[in-house]
Amino acid sequence: MNDAINDVKKYQDEEIAERVEMWQRGVRTMSDDILDVLICLRGSDNRPLLSIEEMKAQITEIMLAAVDNPSNAVEWVIAEMIDKPSILDRAREELDQVVGKNRLIQESDFSKLNYIKACIKEAFRLHPIAPFNVPHESTQDTIVGNYFIPKGSHVLLSRTGLGRNPRVWEDPLEFKPERHIPSKDFDLQLGDPELRMVSFTTGRRGCIGLMLGTAMAIQLLGSLIQGFHWRASPKEGKVELVESETDLLMHKPLIAHATPRLQPHVYLQLFGNN
Repeated sequence: MNDAINDVKKYQDEEIAERVEMWQRGVRTMSDDILDVLICLRGSDNRPLLSIEEMKAQITEIMLAAVDNPSNAVEWVIAEMIDKPSILDRAREELDQVVGKNRLIQESDFSKLNYIKACIKEAFRLHPIAPFNVPHESTQDTIVGNYFIPKGSHVLLSRTGLGRNPRVWEDPLEFKPERHIPSKDFDLQLGDPELRMVSFTTGRRGCIGLMLGTAMAIQLLGSLIQGFHWRASPKEGKVELVESETDLLMHKPLIAHATPRLQPHVYLQLFGNN
């Protein structure tokens, strides 16, 4: 954990200090991102609410907590798509219809990318980041689903027990994104109100990064599919859809072959002239 934090701090601390200085010198006057918001927070005395060290801590928390779940889900989705090209074709067709090939996917497109969202939701169901949600403690005696839970009990929900329950899901071990599209419109951010699966946890004590993590997952998957053709690495020969013996991550990191599918000028929107 110390190594991971030091890696993050190496890249972010200098940027944060520079941004704070820009606001102090009046070079920057408009808030464009979450760092600007943190810098501009004021208390009742109109003094900065957070010190620079507190801002660094907040950004570090967001970086460490927000990246794992979306990146794990997207890695599994790409692997499943390479194994089942028809899913990849359908996702690519949706992106071409909604976004096109002359610009890159934007957050304003998310509401129309139902199949992309379904693919991510299916990854959260079948390939969760961890076996259980974060533990919660019951603050009073209660009954849930005819089970008595005494005050002080530590309650954990099994992500795999819910997401792979054969009494709830048809073919629970199959990757089928279409199962999450019962109607024309649905919202991945809402998770599953019937608690048939857990993505970012749920309820009043659920993950505060739900919307951020959701947006990150959609943007990452959409960008990878829109921007590149994907196939198994010639060296590997095929994608192994096997979980690690110690956790729910892939048995070994996905190695795939990607080739650009858009015109060079479109990529310049993201990478500039580099």
